[in-house]
Amino acid sequence: DYIEFTKKVSESRFSQNLLSLSQGEVINLQAPLGNCILKEEYEKISFLIGGIGITPVISIIEYIFDNKLNIDTVLFYSNRTPQDIAFKDRLDEWSGNENIKVYHTITDCKTEECDYIRDRINESLLKDKVKDWPERIIFIFGPPSMVKAMERLCPGLGCKNKNIKTENFVGY
Repeated sequence: DYIEFTKKVSESRFSQNLLSLSQGEVINLQAPLGNCILKEEYEKISFLIGGIGITPVISIIEYIFDNKLNIDTVLFYSNRTPQDIAFKDRLDEWSGNENIKVYHTITDCKTEECDYIRDRINESLLKDKVKDWPERIIFIFGPPSMVKAMERLCPGLGCKNKNIKTENFVGY
């Protein structure tokens, strides 16, 4: 048994306190928060993810694979630079599976050799890559401004409000 944490280190007070911990130091934990839970009866899901918002997605996709669920999964994952892509090795491994498609968007790609979509997640990209939005459960995780922007795109895609699940990741 183990517990795994994902934390983007920043100048925040929380990051600095976390970095100051010593091995063996006792900490108190709270159960996970949020209401974005995968239901095994979902047939098609899509993720619109920004930055460290990828963390719960990793657990969800691992659950899908571990339980051999036949869920058509599409992940759009946006980061500022290629170096900011968290869990890249796992995502690359999973993208070889027929039930999952992974699209990386990079908003600040400095080199011409950037092998990613060089843009933010946008309506044109989403319509081009996925044709059945009304049939999908949509998970949107990331910084609050990104979550709001993605929510504004959903009506134009034909997404049903009841199928949109969001979580804001603040203060990281």
